[in-house]
Amino acid sequence: MTGEGADPRAASSVTANAARGDGALPAWLLIPAGIAVALLVLPFVALLVRLDWAAVPAAITSPAALQALGLSLWTATVATAICAVLGVPLAVAIARSPGWLASVLRTLTTLPLVLPPLVGGIALLALLGRNGLLGGALSVAGIQIPFTTAAVVIAQSFVALPFLVISIEGALRATGTEHERVAAGLGASRFTVFRRVTLPLAAPGLVAGTVLCFARALGEFGATALFAGNAAGITRTMPLAIYTAFNGAGVEEDTAIALSLMLILVAIAVLVLVRGWRAGAVR
Repeated sequence: MTGEGADPRAASSVTANAARGDGALPAWLLIPAGIAVALLVLPFVALLVRLDWAAVPAAITSPAALQALGLSLWTATVATAICAVLGVPLAVAIARSPGWLASVLRTLTTLPLVLPPLVGGIALLALLGRNGLLGGALSVAGIQIPFTTAAVVIAQSFVALPFLVISIEGALRATGTEHERVAAGLGASRFTVFRRVTLPLAAPGLVAGTVLCFARALGEFGATALFAGNAAGITRTMPLAIYTAFNGAGVEEDTAIALSLMLILVAIAVLVLVRGWRAGAVR
């Protein structure tokens, strides 16, 4: 509001503040923000500085590294496929359920995110171990899951599934149910609505969730260590190979650092893919 009684100095101050953008970010916030960035970045910088770059090719192509890398990629891929088959229906059920039921299902789904991975490993042993809730019956049938490659896949699926479900549920809730109601009103069957309407609406969350799910499965350590063990060629994934190296056995330290670098690069690629997909979806 302007008028004859307006203070020119106040108007000038407002204009100057708007030009500087002082209202958006107080200068003192830059100090803790800078410390936070340093806390996140400096450990990776130290890792890169310590890395013997000349030895990286030999370290990455060593038999132990290739074995761990191959097992990690294979099990993470299988775990991601399992999460997609199981997670999409669960995400749709959460997004389309009444409030109380959705809250219960969402809490159960996100539980592996807030629990330490080691607790997940103990829980899987309690379920599928030799004396577990289901493991005893499986043992009688001649089926042993713990300390096998299948145990790696199960552990990875357990910890990675929430990432996929949460991403898809968020995408579905953002789009609402109007399109599905219109399709149903036009005579489409429930399966047709799911295939032709619901899944396309969930596509942004499905892609982002799948990428995040794969990355989480690839980096899983705690539940895998307890439930699957650390047998070379059977259950020793990249995180376990790194752990083994820094405990004085197995692969060399240079290999462990090189594998750490590979995991960092995978994480960066995941973030770039997710960011690129979301930016494209916004357009």
